[in-house]
Amino acid sequence: MLGKITSFGLLTFISLNLAACGSNEVAIDSSVNTPDTSWSEIKETGTLKVATSGTLYPGSFHEAETDDLTGYEVEVIREAANRLALAIEFTEMGVDGMLTSVNSGAIDVAAMGIDRNGENADKYNYTTPYKYSFGAMVVRESDNSDIKNLEDLEGKKAAGAATTSYMKVARYYGAEEVIYDNATNDQYLQDVANGRTDVILNDFYSQKMAVAALPEIPVKVHDIFYNPSETNFAIKKGNDVLTDKINTALEEMKADGTLTELSKQFYDGDDVSEQIEYDFPEIELVEG
Repeated sequence: MLGKITSFGLLTFISLNLAACGSNEVAIDSSVNTPDTSWSEIKETGTLKVATSGTLYPGSFHEAETDDLTGYEVEVIREAANRLALAIEFTEMGVDGMLTSVNSGAIDVAAMGIDRNGENADKYNYTTPYKYSFGAMVVRESDNSDIKNLEDLEGKKAAGAATTSYMKVARYYGAEEVIYDNATNDQYLQDVANGRTDVILNDFYSQKMAVAALPEIPVKVHDIFYNPSETNFAIKKGNDVLTDKINTALEEMKADGTLTELSKQFYDGDDVSEQIEYDFPEIELVEG
C-alpha cells in the first residue's frame, strides 16, 4: 500500500489545502429557521449521501487493483452509516463542490473538515473529530537542512504551493518560497536532498508516508511539530439530528477501538484518532 503514495501523498494533500483556502468564497450562511427534517428524510430513503475526494491517499482513494473507493475517511463514514442502518452513496468532488452540495442538500455529509475557529465555523454543522494531525517538515537527512527550530526557517528555501496553510507558516518565519505546481513526491524530496530547496512543510502523516515510500532519497521528517489540527465531517447548518446521530456513531467507534483499527490500517500503524502529546508553538497566521 505504501507504494501508492508516490501518486497521491504530498501532491494531493497540498492540492486539497489549496482548494480549502479558497473555499470560504463559496460558503453560504444557511442558518435559516426551518424545521430539521434531514434525519427523517434520510431514514425514509435508507441512504446517506456522502461527498469525498477520491484522490487523497490514504484518506480517500481508489485501490489500484480493483478501482474500489476506500481510505480512512471513506471507511469511517461507511462504518458510521452501517451503525445507523443506512446504505451509503459516495459522490467524488472537489472541496468547493462539497460546500455547495451540502448547502443545496444534494449531499448529506461532506468529508471535509470545518475549522472550529475558522470563517466557516458558524456556517455549517460539523461532527466530532475522527482524525488529529499537525504540521511537520521534511529536511536533508545529513544535516537537518541546518534547522534546529522553527525560527531557523528564516532564509531557508521552502517548497510548496503558494496558498497552503503550511506555506503561510514558512512565510511567517521568513523562509524563501519556492512554488511548485503539479509536482510529484519524488521531485519535492529530490530537490530537498540536492539542495535546490531546504525544507517541505506539510502534514506529518503525509510526509512520513512519502519519505517511507521513497527510502532511496536521503531526506527525513524532522522532529519539529506545529499547528495541531483536527478533521471532522461537514453537514448543513441546522441538520442537528443527523449531526447527533453521526456523532453517536463516531463516539461508539472511538470507544470500541474501531477508529484506531482503521487508522492503523491506512496510516501504517499510526493512530490518527488521538492527538499526540506535544508542546505545540502558538502561531498566529494572517490570512490572505
